[in-house]
Amino acid sequence: MSAVATPVSPMLVRLAAEKATGALLRDHGTLYLVDGRVVHAESPAAPGVDVLLTTGGRLPRENWDEAVDRAGAHRAVGRFLVDSGRLQDGELEICHLGAVFDAAFFALSPTSGPTRFRYGVGHWFGTVRPVSAEAVERETVRRRELLDAVWPYPAVDTAPVVPRPAAPGQTTGARQRALLAEADGERTPAELARLLGRPAFHTLLDVRRLAAAGLVETPLTPDPDPVPPAPALLPVLPVPDPDIALLRRLRDALEAHL
Repeated sequence: MSAVATPVSPMLVRLAAEKATGALLRDHGTLYLVDGRVVHAESPAAPGVDVLLTTGGRLPRENWDEAVDRAGAHRAVGRFLVDSGRLQDGELEICHLGAVFDAAFFALSPTSGPTRFRYGVGHWFGTVRPVSAEAVERETVRRRELLDAVWPYPAVDTAPVVPRPAAPGQTTGARQRALLAEADGERTPAELARLLGRPAFHTLLDVRRLAAAGLVETPLTPDPDPVPPAPALLPVLPVPDPDIALLRRLRDALEAHL
């Protein structure tokens, strides 16, 4: 994987090389593989395909529920949506790929928890368009770098979005205005993404751009607690400059008694 100097997930790289099939479970999400390629991803931090389609207005909720009821057990929900005329192949593919890269970005975020792989486990949505593990890792790294290039303060990603007054003449686009209209000082970017039916990463990107423009507050990073000094066994007194002549006499006296 020459495009990524240090793999985001060494286990994902190994599973891709093994052409493994199953579920890669991490603290912030799960990636589903078939023959070593990523076919689905989900994360609590990212809206699923259902939210992107239904809340986004492309698919009535009852059509989604019907697809899950009739095709979920066969792991063919995506295929059912196309075959039943609910979606075109191209729009399903675009929406699903967006959801996969969105959830994978969070699932592959740095973690200190265990990473596990359950062989043979599949997802009920089914396979739409497999993506190489290399492409998923490369896109994850690109997104991390893009966020930091826009506004290198990751605290805004998880804190409630608190709007600030615009400066005279300062304007925003329609998408950012819609986000600010729902930002009540309590909703986080993840909650706003679900409310608006948008990918979570794109919501983070908008929030960072708004923060960089001064239209959203950037939470202050708390200073680390100071390390308490070690208790002194004796009172600490000022140390005067050494008297070189006195030190020499002391040395001579010690040597005379050796």
